[in-house]
Amino acid sequence: MKFISIIVILLATCGVSFAQQSKIVPPPFHDHYSEMVKKLESGDTNINYREFRESFIESQQFIAFKNQESTFDSLRKTMYAAMHQKAYQNIVQITRQMLSLDYTSMLAHKILQQTYNILGDSLNHKKYHAIEFGLLNSILNNGDGKTCATGWPVIQTSEEYFIFDMADATVKQQSLDQSGGVCDKMEVTTDDGDRTFYFDIAEVMKGYEKLGIK
Repeated sequence: MKFISIIVILLATCGVSFAQQSKIVPPPFHDHYSEMVKKLESGDTNINYREFRESFIESQQFIAFKNQESTFDSLRKTMYAAMHQKAYQNIVQITRQMLSLDYTSMLAHKILQQTYNILGDSLNHKKYHAIEFGLLNSILNNGDGKTCATGWPVIQTSEEYFIFDMADATVKQQSLDQSGGVCDKMEVTTDDGDRTFYFDIAEVMKGYEKLGIK
């Protein structure tokens, strides 16, 4: 509770900086990812979301995001504190900052669209709901997750955990499987019992290579 109280105080004292960042800032680069962010922000949500997600790995913004990943993590923690306090305007501002760093974040889109729904902003609720599920379906509609060869394609491991959070599944064990490509083998507990799912992490590995991580 003490930690949450401190965060709330920080939210109150940082109102000016949040107000200055009340809009999502598209990346200043002239690449496919940056152009797609602008298109989505304009309200045109009819895109190829798998291509968009993969373009993030190829973009200059991916490097910028990784250099500011600790900032993104701090924003996420602050977002949860604001949710606990039902500080809806702050939630909007925080999630918009998160999306300025990583527009493929399904978590930020989810919390943003739900908050707009609470605030009665049906236009933005509809837009970010469409983007959230466009991103999600671009994973779940490409494979069945039952084997490594048919694993769901992800670009970041955070997408795997988002899917399990949506399904109220608890991860028991994660391991690498290369029986039909390169995959994360995820053993989880669900309401229907223990299950095993596979995620194609070829794009994750590309991201590691781009960052110089072996």
